[in-house]
Amino acid sequence: MGFAHEYATAVMRRGRNPMEPADFVPDWADRPRKGKFFPGAPSFPLPDGGCADDATLGRGLFGERGTGAFTLPLLGAMLRDSYGLTGRRLAVQANSDLGSLPFHAQANWSRGTASGGGLYPIGIHWASGAGGPLTPGVYHYDTPHHRLDRLLSGDVTGEVRACLKDLPGAAETDQFLVLGVTFWQNSFKYNSFGYHAITMDIGALLQTWRMWSRAHGIHLGSALWFDEPRLGRLLGLDPEEEGVFAVVPLPWSGTAPVPPPSAPGTRVRRTPAEKSRRVRFFPTLRRVHEATLEGAADRPAAHTLDPALALPAGPGDRVPLPAPDSLNIPVRRALRERRSSFGRFTAHVPLDAARLSAALAAAVAASTLDSDTETSGGAPLTRLFVFVNHVDGVPAGLYVHDRDTGELVLVTAGSFGLFLQENYFLANYNLEQAAAVLVPVARTHAVLDAVGDRGYRLVNASVGATAQAVYTAASATRTGCGVALGFDCVSYAEQFAVGEQDEVPLLIMMIGNERPHPADYRYEIVAP
Repeated sequence: MGFAHEYATAVMRRGRNPMEPADFVPDWADRPRKGKFFPGAPSFPLPDGGCADDATLGRGLFGERGTGAFTLPLLGAMLRDSYGLTGRRLAVQANSDLGSLPFHAQANWSRGTASGGGLYPIGIHWASGAGGPLTPGVYHYDTPHHRLDRLLSGDVTGEVRACLKDLPGAAETDQFLVLGVTFWQNSFKYNSFGYHAITMDIGALLQTWRMWSRAHGIHLGSALWFDEPRLGRLLGLDPEEEGVFAVVPLPWSGTAPVPPPSAPGTRVRRTPAEKSRRVRFFPTLRRVHEATLEGAADRPAAHTLDPALALPAGPGDRVPLPAPDSLNIPVRRALRERRSSFGRFTAHVPLDAARLSAALAAAVAASTLDSDTETSGGAPLTRLFVFVNHVDGVPAGLYVHDRDTGELVLVTAGSFGLFLQENYFLANYNLEQAAAVLVPVARTHAVLDAVGDRGYRLVNASVGATAQAVYTAASATRTGCGVALGFDCVSYAEQFAVGEQDEVPLLIMMIGNERPHPADYRYEIVAP
């Protein structure tokens, strides 16, 4: 029983027993940057290769595994569409930040990938070898300017490959994307809860890359188990303040590279400038991070996760759903039009059941990450409960989704609007007005028993990937969508008749029609 078990329980019960420090209040005037800033680092603008006409979201979610490879224009386009700035949020909505949005210092810039609290704490490094288009070295993606900052010159991909050990695909490339997190960029708002949010953010970004690359005929896998301390040293990260959460080998166009030797003494020397005058550290967050470092380099064997896979839907009255709405729009457009509804739901017109089907199908497609730990073809780690409020042709009630047939299996009939609103902590959504509320549950404690505390990252990343897929599918079908973490997990578990140690409700995803003619301001900063 590692500390991740204790942390998972504290997260689930935080609505009744606040996590420490319970009296914490964010200092918004001293907030950190939303990304890293490296003064004096040489920088290079990234191209934007556009999006192919046949690179649709449907292909990205449901298409065959591709054999294509990246070029610099394709990589630039993927980074722009996933984590680069694409617009500004100025719509009139019900979120608490509405009054500050017109001020430039508090501007909320939009990106293709969703994030807990809109904080975007993930740093993207590119370790590029001799087979790449630039001088070999380590680069950091500067999201506001869509450019690369060079932090180190020299081919260190042999060291990256050594950290990955025998990861399939790593030996065939010398191009790697590395995802790191600076904890203060999230914990300044969420304190100890921040680790829960950022592990979901990792999954959301990985899912965006999977959808985008598959839509372009390229397969991307990811590694969550690797020698994290060694890789963190290479990137110059402070292990108490930052972590490395995922590595993505990039299939690259051109001849296979000659693997360079490892370079264990090499490291990035440049340090980012911190904007906050005061940086705080939270013992609970630090402790759970240390727990997930245990056995980081010991990748679990195939089928180790089998005892923790999602349960089947089970018996009950079944409601068939129509075929999903088509997702035949460019993946770039779907990502750039993705946004949170924030109180704009209306039940005046019930949601077409085909749009609910599309959201559920996207969730199923994203329920595995193609990571180094999941067994190919196996069941996912999550399943979906669905509160139906206002869906055309589907009676109101609580259902569980059968991922194999696409049907809804009735758990409890009746309206749950009052339950949903009473167990939501914030004032930015009226959940009763949403057509449906999708709730992924995972056997978190069984995952931790199977693969150790580092499994906390895997299960949360799986949920974050599901949320990103639903968000993007909703965008493609012109359906309102919102995702939230502020709900009473214990009440939901009781409603689902699952024990707190069995299946954990991890977030809620609301979809539905929105009120017509919303007040908005067009503020795109890139071409569609």
